Amino acid sequence: MIERLARGNGAVYLLLAAYFTVNVILRLLMPASLELDEGQQIFLAQWFALGYDTQPPFYNWVQYGVVQLLGSTVLAVSVLKNLMLFCSYLFYGLTASLVIRDRVLAVIATLGLITIPQIGFEAQRDLTHTVAVLLAACMFMYFFVAALQRPTALNYALAGLAIGIGVISKYNFVLLPGAAVAAAMADRDLRARLFDPRVLLTALVAAAVVAPHALWFADHVGEATTRTMGKLTEDADGGRLKLIGEGLVSLAGAAAAFALPTLLLFWIAFGKELFAAWKAESRWTRLIGRMFIIFAMFLVLVVLGGASNIKDRWLVPILFLLPLYLCAKLEASGASYEGAARRFGMIVLAIMAAVPLVLLARAPLGGMLGRYEKQNVPYGPAIAQILSSNRDRPAVVLTGDQQMAGNLRLHAGDVLVMVPDYDSLAEPYMIDATHPVLVTWRERGEAVPDMPEELTAWLDARHQLDGAASTVQEAALPYHYGREGDVYRFSYAWIYPAAK
Repeated sequence: MIERLARGNGAVYLLLAAYFTVNVILRLLMPASLELDEGQQIFLAQWFALGYDTQPPFYNWVQYGVVQLLGSTVLAVSVLKNLMLFCSYLFYGLTASLVIRDRVLAVIATLGLITIPQIGFEAQRDLTHTVAVLLAACMFMYFFVAALQRPTALNYALAGLAIGIGVISKYNFVLLPGAAVAAAMADRDLRARLFDPRVLLTALVAAAVVAPHALWFADHVGEATTRTMGKLTEDADGGRLKLIGEGLVSLAGAAAAFALPTLLLFWIAFGKELFAAWKAESRWTRLIGRMFIIFAMFLVLVVLGGASNIKDRWLVPILFLLPLYLCAKLEASGASYEGAARRFGMIVLAIMAAVPLVLLARAPLGGMLGRYEKQNVPYGPAIAQILSSNRDRPAVVLTGDQQMAGNLRLHAGDVLVMVPDYDSLAEPYMIDATHPVLVTWRERGEAVPDMPEELTAWLDARHQLDGAASTVQEAALPYHYGREGDVYRFSYAWIYPAAK
């Protein structure tokens, strides 16, 4: 398969386009219940803003545009994600064609992205901002290498565009261009490209892309960073040395989870040739190798600074280069890949078949075993029942988490949905005798009679609701693919202004 793809002009991209189209179709066949990141995207797509919360806004901006075209639908979520993933593979393949002369190895490098679990599986399951930063990283590497090889004003400008998109996709993206520049400085010929006056174009374009969000960030530093810093230290408990030890173990575990599956699959395909290629070098393997070292040094400094909980998906902006690095090493060694290309092709086809089938089977299998996942939750029927319990349409629906909020928008797209702390995004709305507030909440699939404190605080802050009374009700619906008698419960209450 790999040899045929290498002979065909663009054949590998047709295969990938078909693969991601299949993923869109299968997502539409799954229950219309959104995962965590999917729910967040549909919730925040109610507004276009310079910033939202702890995540930069690029993915939200694009999702907002797609929702304007396709509505608050599963299709809008799935099409955007799979289009971004396809473009990531496209730019990755174009980069491979610049640094690897052998077309077979270039195709293997391109398809090698799918062997990285955080990209091949997790990105399909429920990642959004990580998908955006992957796209930006692939764009940057292509235009960075292109500028090093063919220093045109356009390549320098487009590298700046990729940097700007990356920074407003995930803040840790800055490590990639930083590592790339530092690594290129060690090569005399490449270093000359970094001092080319056209680098100013790179900086200007990047600054122009980042500037709108940067203005928001300057006024919302705490809001933009507190949660992320909390994630870095959420498992921290103990003295300084213990925290550093936990951080180093966490970092090693994240790196292993990211890299070992790809290394194992390349070893299965190439066998001893992979080990023989390890000492081989080219200009591009040296560049990428130095980037890995610089990245690792920075992460160790982060751990020494107190971070004790490193997530494997945070390594995407650098370690996504691993398949490209391995294939460049194999080319530099002059290793024979007879038989290896066929084996690798079988591995890729197996992954392409397994990932969509596993994702499609999760909800039915979870229901069969009684181990329910997010897609088993009957959001659609529950929301329909809750809304039909009152003749009035709510002015706003209040809930406590973004996943629930996104599912409310998915199944009641004409209703404003609000989560505490996001009020500044919404246009003014009127709460009156015919437009009440609908509040809904849950606790691990169980209805609870007491409204959560953050929701009551939100209501207390609305002077027009002073003295308002409410009756808590319950909606209990069977899970999608659930076993008989198993139900998911929601609590809800209609809040009307008190009569004057």
